[in-house]
Amino acid sequence: MLSFALGIGTQNTQGDWLEIYYPQPLLEPEESLVSAAREALDAGQGNATVSFLPEQCAALAKALEAAGHSEQAELAEALASSKRPLVAMFLETDMAPKSVAEVYLKLHLLSHRLVKPHGLDLTGMFGLLRNIAWTNEGAIDIEELPARRLKARLEGRAFSVDCVDKFPKMTDYVVPGGIRIGDTSRVRLGAYLGEGTTVMHEGFVNFNAGTEGPGMIEGRISAGVMVGKGSDLGGGCSTMGTLSGGGNIVIKVGEGCLIGANAGIGIPLGDRCTVEAGLYITAGAKVTVLDDQGQEVDTVSARELAGQSDLLLRRNSQNGRIECLTNKSAVALNEALHAHN
Repeated sequence: MLSFALGIGTQNTQGDWLEIYYPQPLLEPEESLVSAAREALDAGQGNATVSFLPEQCAALAKALEAAGHSEQAELAEALASSKRPLVAMFLETDMAPKSVAEVYLKLHLLSHRLVKPHGLDLTGMFGLLRNIAWTNEGAIDIEELPARRLKARLEGRAFSVDCVDKFPKMTDYVVPGGIRIGDTSRVRLGAYLGEGTTVMHEGFVNFNAGTEGPGMIEGRISAGVMVGKGSDLGGGCSTMGTLSGGGNIVIKVGEGCLIGANAGIGIPLGDRCTVEAGLYITAGAKVTVLDDQGQEVDTVSARELAGQSDLLLRRNSQNGRIECLTNKSAVALNEALHAHN
């Protein structure tokens, strides 16, 4: 069994799921727990999404307790007071998701640090998720937004729309230990933030992407990109993900790297690499390779440097060419910045 979770969510007036919150998602749960939950909820085998009522929570809690799983039993008891729809997600195998409930479970597994980016099949997820108005009254179907707004006005309630997106912000569902986020709206559910990660106000972390931690993120981590330990992404810098022109190349940043302010990469970096501020390296960019004496050795496409360590990439201020030489001073994060993460 890959995963199991009990959740509480929001549906539109047609009964379609908009979002689901899983307080305690489990990775590779014990078979006794899964069997007890399947029997109590009359769930079939394989991947299954089961909607259930608060009235069923007592029997579910009793079955889970009898199977020796007190934490899940306590959660089931707590869900008995729910005024919102309840769901149980049984994920037997990892394949392309077929429901909103399955997508949200996989996003939770990522943000709970139970699975790292690229560790789950998310193929086709965009077609399953609706554009949703994320408001101070929760998730609302876009088509139902005008009526909800008018109702709030008529009743004299404050009503605001924070954003319109397929993804909610991570911190409304998961806050991993040992992190700091300057602006929580810039980290989507499904982001993986390793302990010791600081995301400053202009930093951004997409779903299925993130950091090993510790790290300082003042730039953009696009979908599919993983940043190694001790790396620093400067203000306004960018990493090209598979959704933004990177094709099938998996972009990653190794350990101890520095991507300068307003710089960017379209190739994966090894460890201890530095990209000069303002320099965007795309796979097809021509790079002049220099030896330790600063003499020209060769000119290559940047893709030929992909994944290599100890590189310093810079732009020659006199002739404008991109140059690559050995990085003799690896970046070291200021330990004081992470003392209380």
